[in-house]
Amino acid sequence: MSEESPHPRIDTSVPHSARVYDYWLGGKDNFAADRAVAEATAKASPGVVQGARDNRAFLGRAVRHIAAQGVTQFLDIGTGIPTQGNTHEVAQDAYPAARVVYADNDPIVMLHARALLKGTPEGRTSYIEADLRDPDTILKHPDLLETIDLSKPVGLVIVGTLMFIKDHEDPFGLVARYSAALAPGSYLAISHVTADFAPKLVGASADAYNSEALAFTPRSGEQIMRFFDGYELEEPGLVPVFDWRPDAPVSRDPQDAGAYGVVGRKL
Repeated sequence: MSEESPHPRIDTSVPHSARVYDYWLGGKDNFAADRAVAEATAKASPGVVQGARDNRAFLGRAVRHIAAQGVTQFLDIGTGIPTQGNTHEVAQDAYPAARVVYADNDPIVMLHARALLKGTPEGRTSYIEADLRDPDTILKHPDLLETIDLSKPVGLVIVGTLMFIKDHEDPFGLVARYSAALAPGSYLAISHVTADFAPKLVGASADAYNSEALAFTPRSGEQIMRFFDGYELEEPGLVPVFDWRPDAPVSRDPQDAGAYGVVGRKL
């Protein structure tokens, strides 16, 4: 694609996690700075590309499971650049009248979202350009309040995003604020990078990925469980992301996993 920015507020010289992820998934909505980070990370840790695909597949399975429990509203934070199997597609396939709000802090994500994420006539899909670190902006946004009824159960999807929230930014407190706004019977779906299975590879990946502009923080399973205070985990609990309710039997070594996947129901 052209290296010219399609939007005046997009700085193509600075890598962004959504565009790096897009490159790993085979997308075209990325720039030279994003590709440099993506290729360096993949060289240091070749499994990262498969990990991105595993993460995307987990998103679809988690949303499908939550929809099967009767939840018809979803809030997807850290949307990423649209590709196949987006949250609204999975939810509205199960329930055509499902209502979905997307939030992301990258202008290029919202640019593509508004153009490409068209829902069913019966349902509704809204888009908010906002940062996970600012819960009030998202939870009080008029588009969210017009789309989602927070007095009823919601599926909160934060997939492949929380590792970009540094410890000093209090990721656990941020998720707790979103959880507090949800009605009992809501669901939380999270995938998160971990070094529990392959510390050397994940460490090499972090070294290649992290820079002044971009960084991720792997967290242990014990730490990830803190996001689920006040939730009851859905089976099979906290597992390698590719092993969460797979569509077919999985015979991969857990050491191939660079992330956990987990879904919980709010009590």
